[in-house]
Amino acid sequence: MKLREIVVEEAILPNLTATGRDDAIREIIGALVEAGALNERQRAEFEKAVITRENRASTGLGHGVAVPHVKHKDIDTLRIAIAISRGGVDFNALDRKPVYSVFLLLSPADKPEDHLDAMQTIVENLSHDTFRRFLRQAKSVQEVLTLLTEADDKQLVH
Repeated sequence: MKLREIVVEEAILPNLTATGRDDAIREIIGALVEAGALNERQRAEFEKAVITRENRASTGLGHGVAVPHVKHKDIDTLRIAIAISRGGVDFNALDRKPVYSVFLLLSPADKPEDHLDAMQTIVENLSHDTFRRFLRQAKSVQEVLTLLTEADDKQLVH
């Protein structure tokens, strides 16, 4: 699975303004609505689903990254938004440090294998220090897209 195929380009936020976890989730889901990946009717439902999931167990993986995710019946294809916070967001991460890069994944409930594939792709890339560092330094949508393309191309070699 390639990141460029599942990331909603118009939902890449290189300058997340929210400073709290729930506000960050709302801002990122708002970007998905603005991009047309979700409709306005779905906004509150997905905000609630992702925040409820976060309340059960944090998706802050440590090393400044979080991957909030939810499987839901009201979506028919994978949707990923990416946000970069300059000041950091408290996601109650495993290492107790702020999160600077967020991959928010929404998956169809009836396609759990797609969800697992997407999570594996995201986490595999985020496990590389170089990827995390370049993502955090990205200042534009184009810089994020270039990084995703480079990450996808490396997967072809593996």
